[in-house]
Amino acid sequence: MDQQIHSDDALTRAASSLRRSRITEGKPFPLGATWDGLGVNFALFSAHATKVELCLFDDNGETELERIELPEYTDEVWHGYLPAARPGTVYGYRVHGPYEPDAGHRFNPNKLVLDPYAKQLVGRLRWGPELFGYQLDHADKDLSYDERDSAPLMQKCRVIDPAFTWGAARKPEVPWERTIVYEMHVKGFTQLHPLVPDADRGTFSGLAHAEVPAYLRSLGITSAELLPIHAFVDDSYLVEKGLRNYWGYNSLAFFAPEPRYLKTPLANEFKAMVNQFHAHGIEVILDVVYNHTAEGNELGPTLSFKGIDNASYYRLLPDTPRHYINDTGTGNTVNLSHPRVLQLVADSLRYWATEMRVDGFRFDLATILAREPYGFDEGGGFLDACRQDPVLSSVKLIAEPWDIGPGGYQVGQFPPGWAEWNDKFRDTVRAFWKGEEGSIADFAKRVSGSGDLFNKRGRRPWASVNFVTAHDGFNLNDLVSYNDKHNEANGEDNRDGHSNNHSWNCGAEGPTDDPEITALRERQKRNLLATMLLSHGTPMLLAGDEFGHTQNGNNNAYAQDNETAWLGWMGITANGRSLREFTRKLIATRKAFPILYRSRFLVGSHNEELDVKDVTWLAPSGEEMTTEQWQDGNAKCFALLLDGRAQETGIKRRGSDATMMLIYNAHYDVVNFTLPAVAEGRNWLGLIDTNQPDGQMPAFEFGHAYAMTGRSLVVFGLATETVATRRLRQGVGALLDVVEAPLPG
Repeated sequence: MDQQIHSDDALTRAASSLRRSRITEGKPFPLGATWDGLGVNFALFSAHATKVELCLFDDNGETELERIELPEYTDEVWHGYLPAARPGTVYGYRVHGPYEPDAGHRFNPNKLVLDPYAKQLVGRLRWGPELFGYQLDHADKDLSYDERDSAPLMQKCRVIDPAFTWGAARKPEVPWERTIVYEMHVKGFTQLHPLVPDADRGTFSGLAHAEVPAYLRSLGITSAELLPIHAFVDDSYLVEKGLRNYWGYNSLAFFAPEPRYLKTPLANEFKAMVNQFHAHGIEVILDVVYNHTAEGNELGPTLSFKGIDNASYYRLLPDTPRHYINDTGTGNTVNLSHPRVLQLVADSLRYWATEMRVDGFRFDLATILAREPYGFDEGGGFLDACRQDPVLSSVKLIAEPWDIGPGGYQVGQFPPGWAEWNDKFRDTVRAFWKGEEGSIADFAKRVSGSGDLFNKRGRRPWASVNFVTAHDGFNLNDLVSYNDKHNEANGEDNRDGHSNNHSWNCGAEGPTDDPEITALRERQKRNLLATMLLSHGTPMLLAGDEFGHTQNGNNNAYAQDNETAWLGWMGITANGRSLREFTRKLIATRKAFPILYRSRFLVGSHNEELDVKDVTWLAPSGEEMTTEQWQDGNAKCFALLLDGRAQETGIKRRGSDATMMLIYNAHYDVVNFTLPAVAEGRNWLGLIDTNQPDGQMPAFEFGHAYAMTGRSLVVFGLATETVATRRLRQGVGALLDVVEAPLPG
């Protein structure tokens, strides 16, 4: 009875407020809540709803003040205009329509739902049975209907004023071939950062402190890739275990920044952070999750899409639309084959690229975005939309080219204009330095740009995003310290996370005081970093790898919002500081010598007109590799010779870059490598040796047998009478000297 009285009172208030608010028809565009200086236009797409109510709340989102029926329905958009509304107005929707799960419809106006175009969220979601459209304990599960109000547990939407003074900073617009990506987490990077004030740690304001982009610039990073910052949800099963969704791959609102990263309820904190990064010449790339939402499958909660128009927003099984297609492994799959849903994602991307001025996007499980009902299509709606859009086609687009659906693995199959995470690079490089037999041929493909995957349709080597570690999996320190994953802290009995990691603990599982094992681990870190940063393609460095951050063997720290995942700046060891300086040296080397990031694939064919080969693969004898040597499973030492005289462009002219040679030795013992005689050269200048990272290397004559330490990488430059020689002698040091910044730890 009390519930009925409450409902009657709400209807009475809604009727009076409809007159009081002077709602007018408004416009069906733009979608979302848009303030025009006089009032706010509200527009919500729903093809199958019968009525939409706009619910207004107090500033904290705790008390529902008004319930107003949107008066117009145009082109499947419900809309109305409130002259009295202003920025700061807190709202949500109640959407009426059929509750027919067997037909794919799950409307339930007792459940407050978020505007898919909300620019800011208020409060935090609290789990409870009221969030579900059905009765959790009912025998028929989701076929039942729940009448309890979810509003007290729900986050709400807030109307914003987008005004912001950007100042003089402009987008850096770093060319793809010069891009060096740094994958980082908003909270994890600053939560323990000694140069960031306590009140700002873990927020966008924390990243906005000048010390953060200055540190990235001191490393030589050009582009910061942030793990998901769209508003997301802590999964109920994690909350029950006292954990949180740390990574954020559980999006709920594609336009709103995650509230936990806001120091104050002002969306402009994100803009201030972007502005600061741009002022330091650092791009901002967002890791975005458009493939699924936090609403799960048919047994999940009703938070937004499910209660607005379930049959339009999600891919449902054709024969049983009560159930969801689950190509993501999270319960549902967003239906980008629907034009309005495709518009939602495209509008979101344009919003972040224009209004928020980000420089690019990395798409989680991007194969799903390119999958039509008949399968993956590189000419599908989403990819075509990105290709033809004047905004989206001009920013960096990076695909994670796989999912668990049919035909889900699509590395190398995305269209021109896209870069792709190259897991073949990761796995092959790990296997090579671990010493696995028969890996040199594939290793050669990976370090030379993975032309077997990307050299087509005018694509460039930068299309391959080369990484050896990422947020998902072992970080660099743990990759060389653990044979097995140790994910017990996740509460899943160590069943989660990858088991096939190509990792090697170098002789002891986890921390050790053995000096020989420690020395080998440090050298292996340098080998892996040098391979990644000096290979053709776009390198991506995981935050913390540059100084040896450890997650104690956890290779799936998605729920570890604690010191396991936060970067421990004050705990950096002497080895960590040395590794960081070595990382700076590697990046400076890459930048100093354009031959290391050429925009054309290395093909190894002889140019008769110029009488050069762009790349030659050498055996330890100094001679070109033979077919038998490539096929020798025990071969673990060879060299990559890059001839600076080869042409960089399609124009037939001799190149003027430095000639360089990289020698890789994955054998456990010393290998004497004969330095080859190269036309126009005088001798070989030693630049980098991972066995002696701080040592100064002399010049070596042709024919010298260089003792390659077991498991090491060495970089040489050819000394000639050209400008390239001066770059060899001065370039690396000059770059390191130019960039100085406070280095925490």
